[in-house]
Amino acid sequence: MVTEQDIKEFSKQCEEIFKQISRDIIGQKAVVEGTVIAMIAGGNVLLEGVPGVGKTRLVRSLGRVFDLPFARIQFTPDLMPADVTGTNIIVKDEQGNSKFSFQPGPVFSNIILADEINRATPKTQSALLEAMQEHTVTVMGVSRKLSEPFFVLATQNPIEQDGTYPLPEAQMDRFMFKLLVPDPSLDELMDIVTMTQKTMAEVADKACTGEQLLKMRETANQIPVAEEVLRYAMVLTSATHPDSECATEAAKKYVRVGASPRAGQALISAAKVMALIKGRFNVAYADINELAYPVLRHRIKLNFEAIAERVSADAVIGMILEEIAKRKEKPQKEQKEEKSGEGEEKKEGTTEETEEGKKRGLFRKKPRE
Repeated sequence: MVTEQDIKEFSKQCEEIFKQISRDIIGQKAVVEGTVIAMIAGGNVLLEGVPGVGKTRLVRSLGRVFDLPFARIQFTPDLMPADVTGTNIIVKDEQGNSKFSFQPGPVFSNIILADEINRATPKTQSALLEAMQEHTVTVMGVSRKLSEPFFVLATQNPIEQDGTYPLPEAQMDRFMFKLLVPDPSLDELMDIVTMTQKTMAEVADKACTGEQLLKMRETANQIPVAEEVLRYAMVLTSATHPDSECATEAAKKYVRVGASPRAGQALISAAKVMALIKGRFNVAYADINELAYPVLRHRIKLNFEAIAERVSADAVIGMILEEIAKRKEKPQKEQKEEKSGEGEEKKEGTTEETEEGKKRGLFRKKPRE
């Protein structure tokens, strides 16, 4: 059971983590917060931004702050899967007999920086699939467990297409968040140049150990989620599918494929961590709305109409959130009118009544059988 003292310790620990990261990273508050939330929740992060905005520096700084072994993999078109996972080599023992010995690859670390992950071929990209989801690596029929905590923090450049291979949907779905790293403002740019004139090395100190991080994750998992909030998150996930019962008009118009069940899992897991960071004991609707963008933007696939009209994934998510909010407010207003005796009674069995009943039912508890 989570106590008030646990929440205070959690919040204090996060404050120290953000404080140390800010010694190396100027600005990028939303990106830093999102990355830390994903790490505590046990998810992987995809950082997307133009070169030179501090993506790699952020990951290196996280390795120092969490005091965890860090490995960098520079993805290139000639990188092979064995260069990532490791391979068996033939060695001779003391008696001169030859035998296979496994040489672990860089993936056997706690924090993995997959730099420019979209530059490697699909064959090499798929070498991370098992590690990202099951936290195991299988080589020649032998599965080896990775040490915990384990995170993959990948970067990619959105403006360069030559010599790149788009990540498959199966791999994109394994990233809890896709965070967009913006360009710094003028004041932030001045601070960055001033800081790097002194030293280019990271100066952040250790603020959390691997054991403490796992304990924070355990604390977050015990945070309760009200049934109405849980249903709201699942309705939001289902509303991204154009053919689902919860489909919104924006999804029907612009979305080809909606988010997977992993999106619902990510929303709840990350919302619990966000609530604790803000010093709350419960998950709020605002937490779900705020996390909808990093959780869903890489999981929904837009159709040709969205591409032709230059409608971004974030814009579609915003439309979906607005439509769901209107649906949620409508039943509440009607319930108030029924209690106060206002409003006319509708005839049963009409088309309007059936459609409105479906909408209202999305946010109501199902009767027990």
